[in-house]
Amino acid sequence: MRGTSAAGVAWALLVLLTVLLTGCQSASGAAEEQGRLGESPSRTEEQVAPSRPSGYGAVFLGVDECSSFGTTSFTEVSCTGERAAARVVARHDGAVGDGPLCPGTTDFVLHISEQSQVSDEDGDGAIPQGYACMRNLTPPHPGDPGGGGGPRTIVGDCVYGSGDGQVRETSCDGEGRQQPQYKVTKAVDKRAGCPLSTALYVQLGGEKPVGCARPV
Repeated sequence: MRGTSAAGVAWALLVLLTVLLTGCQSASGAAEEQGRLGESPSRTEEQVAPSRPSGYGAVFLGVDECSSFGTTSFTEVSCTGERAAARVVARHDGAVGDGPLCPGTTDFVLHISEQSQVSDEDGDGAIPQGYACMRNLTPPHPGDPGGGGGPRTIVGDCVYGSGDGQVRETSCDGEGRQQPQYKVTKAVDKRAGCPLSTALYVQLGGEKPVGCARPV
């Protein structure tokens, strides 16, 4: 009886060992297959090339893509998500001073620093220096005529004298920090094209760079 019991125990241990080895080989094979299919990337791959939510384009903050809320930094997010705050209406490479002007009703400009492939947040390549012209998804829209903000002064905006012959934009409704003194009523090629009622010439830029302003 003792011999039979010992043989039985040995046989049971052999079967258990076989099952364990088979299980290990199967798990290893599944892991290798997932790695080939890209379903389970390694931790290093996740850090270099993390997955991105749907709605992202090939260009970081390309036209019609959206950014999150922020004061010092912004992140590209899905336009249908809770974090979406503003949409890109125009996107250009290079510095703002060297590139095309943003559309007139742009609310603010995002300056995009150059990034290498390693520091690129989506990991799909380097990001060149550039800027994105942004429009808020919901009001307020400081870039609208009379809104008191935005990167450009356009027809319908109000300004006040800030000293040294300079003017700054302020809200036309008088609710800004400074009361409006002049309102831009027309944009022309040269000063000679302004109406006789013009009291101030404002530099606008663009195809018609001279703004004709009258007292408010």
